[in-house]
Amino acid sequence: MRSKKLLILYTCLLIVAVVTMVQLWRFSQHPREIRLRDYPEIKEEGILRMITEYNQSGYFVSGDTVQGFQYELSQAIATLSGLEVRTHLEMSLAKSLEELSDNKGDVIARNIPITSEMRENYLFTEPIVLNKQVLVQRTAEANNGRPPIRNQLDLAQKTLYIPKDSPALLRLQNLGHEIGDTIYVVEDELYSAEQLMIMVAKGDIDYAVCDQQIARMTRKNLPGVDILTDISFTQLQSWAVRKDSPILLDSLNSWLRQIKDSGLYDRIYKRYYK
Repeated sequence: MRSKKLLILYTCLLIVAVVTMVQLWRFSQHPREIRLRDYPEIKEEGILRMITEYNQSGYFVSGDTVQGFQYELSQAIATLSGLEVRTHLEMSLAKSLEELSDNKGDVIARNIPITSEMRENYLFTEPIVLNKQVLVQRTAEANNGRPPIRNQLDLAQKTLYIPKDSPALLRLQNLGHEIGDTIYVVEDELYSAEQLMIMVAKGDIDYAVCDQQIARMTRKNLPGVDILTDISFTQLQSWAVRKDSPILLDSLNSWLRQIKDSGLYDRIYKRYYK
């Protein structure tokens, strides 16, 4: 009798185990889909989630005031849309894109160069700024009389620092092919473009590459730094949203056009970039 009960128990346990394994296999074949979050869902919640950087271009705190080019644009959008804009800070572009894909944010509000590769995976707003990559180096006066590099051919065998996941990496790789020599690129995982500029000014490193807009803002406090040598051509740079958020994209473009038509965009732009 006892043997019969044990047999029944083991049979039940075996059935449970088999059912569990089947369910796990089905789940692995059909992973949970991320819930759609386009403008209707955002409007229903009343919250627009933006991902940006902690710097003068994105978001920063000065005294008891929050400032930043992207932050001020987002607040103008909040006024027009009636949405609450919540800002999440992330310095890494790669992590920002990952968070966007995971619905942890609705839009990446930073100056992202528009490339064909990026267009395959994300939607981009109308251009936010025209920008380009520049070489950050010391002036002759701050570098023992040695003049700054002006010809890109002279970058051969030089070591250039960029922030981790910087869009400048692809440009520098292409530039190495163009000049027919090696340009050594160090992706720094700890420091932002502004911090790398400070390191150049202090003599800790000789060269860095960053956006011209950020370089212009940071150079105000670094008179010994030269940013006059271009690394890339002028690029269109925009905000990014998910491929499944076309209505949000249309809404953002509409709000940005209204901000530009009102003259508010020019006032914000000049405050940070002129």
